Amino acid sequence: MNLLDHLRRMAGNNLWSNARLCRAVLSLRPGEFEAGRISFFPSIKATLNHILAVDLLYLDFLEEGGLGAAAHDDFVSFDEPGALFAAQIAADRRLIAFCDRLSEADLDRQVITDRRKDGMIPERIGDILAHVFLHDIHHRGQVHAMLSGTSVKPPQLDEFLLDYDLKLRKEEVERLGLEI
Repeated sequence: MNLLDHLRRMAGNNLWSNARLCRAVLSLRPGEFEAGRISFFPSIKATLNHILAVDLLYLDFLEEGGLGAAAHDDFVSFDEPGALFAAQIAADRRLIAFCDRLSEADLDRQVITDRRKDGMIPERIGDILAHVFLHDIHHRGQVHAMLSGTSVKPPQLDEFLLDYDLKLRKEEVERLGLEI
């Protein structure tokens, strides 16, 4: 497996993990989505909105969309989990499509990232993708922990890459149209 194949699988993992979280969050009792909790962000709602806002920012950088920091700064948080997850799944599919279009050489190609007062900073596509995946895993872990204090059992999020786990994800992977 080369790095590009790995990054493509990680893009698929993002979709799969977010879909699993979606099902859990949509099963929450009224008030649990926005309830105050102890974490980096003060609620499941705030954390999931942050994940999406940052994904949209980096997608704009990667696709050279021209929005720059405004992709994040102008983000309007979702109050309703169904709408939030529809937007997240759409962003995840954009990321998969972006990764599918890449060549191995593209991973070293630089794109401009708008760092507001720090300026326009060129970054390698491979580094941005690695950062996005780490960022999302980090904050999904926080949502996972917050779910432990709700009426819904947190979903397993680490059964994606190994052949041994295929039986545990096969139906979901097929439903999401992922190839792994």
